[in-house]
Amino acid sequence: MPATENQSQFMLTLNITSYTNNSSKPWTEPTFTVAARVRVIVTFCFFFMAACSNLAVLYSVTKKRRKSHIRILILSLTIADLMITFIVMPLDAIWNTTVQWYAGDMACKVLNFLKLFAMYSSALVLVVISLDRHSAILNPFSFAGASHRNKIMLSIAWVTSVLLASPQLFIFRLHTVKNENFTQCVTYGSFKKHWQETVYNMFTFTTLYITPLTVMMICYARILWEISKQMKDDKKNSGEAALARSKSDHFSKARMKTLKMTIVIVASFIVCWTPYYLLGLWYWFQPGMIQKTPEYVNHTLFLFGLLHTCSDPIIYGLYTPSFREDMMMC
Repeated sequence: MPATENQSQFMLTLNITSYTNNSSKPWTEPTFTVAARVRVIVTFCFFFMAACSNLAVLYSVTKKRRKSHIRILILSLTIADLMITFIVMPLDAIWNTTVQWYAGDMACKVLNFLKLFAMYSSALVLVVISLDRHSAILNPFSFAGASHRNKIMLSIAWVTSVLLASPQLFIFRLHTVKNENFTQCVTYGSFKKHWQETVYNMFTFTTLYITPLTVMMICYARILWEISKQMKDDKKNSGEAALARSKSDHFSKARMKTLKMTIVIVASFIVCWTPYYLLGLWYWFQPGMIQKTPEYVNHTLFLFGLLHTCSDPIIYGLYTPSFREDMMMC
């Protein structure tokens, strides 16, 4: 199922298509099922967890007196997570509760744009973090220009997120089922041919998940390769060389700690969102399967994806003693 749609919306599109192509077939209206109720309850629980923890990270990062080029990266990731927390989570919970759309055509377009913008920004900021760690490990002498470089990359990431999410403003619209008192915010009618919608969904899937995943995996694969190579070289070095390296030991440990933190954050993103995106890919090519797949499967995988937004602050806290100190002082 597309990451830009919830289940009732996707089911409505299938029902409308079937109803239009075969007018003798009775209209089936989506309902607020037990599985959807559980999804809403869990989503609100995640909302409170993510809001409190990410706001705590935001407070800790912004109050730090010592400037660090990694700070702006964590700040951007926290802002992206807060956007998912305050846009994606409430929108999904309320939409699943009401089943149909009551907020009007403009809200239909803008909220779906903001939803995808939040998801793009989260993924692309993780790409910037991966590129920063790649540069820090493979080109340690480029440390001096890291802050300026990160600001440029983050600017590109945020602008790109806006551009990639902007089609949502044009393809989403209100649709009222003929002779039925049911209105939904859908993409139905925006594409003349089914293959055009498939191409758009595949483009979104590629830019939202496949491309960021590929860049992150290449970065960390090269990082791990470089670390492995350095460890092998260390064994061959003489005691004199080891003594010289000890002078920069503190910096190396700090750099490695940051690397471990970012690897865990990226791994969390991959583990949490991969099942849901793979399910969406399956639905795009086999749309009829959504009616055969148990409803709780889609709900569970989407909630598992949202868990990433809750896990980022926890990971940051585990690897950042100053954050724990800030929380104890509150």
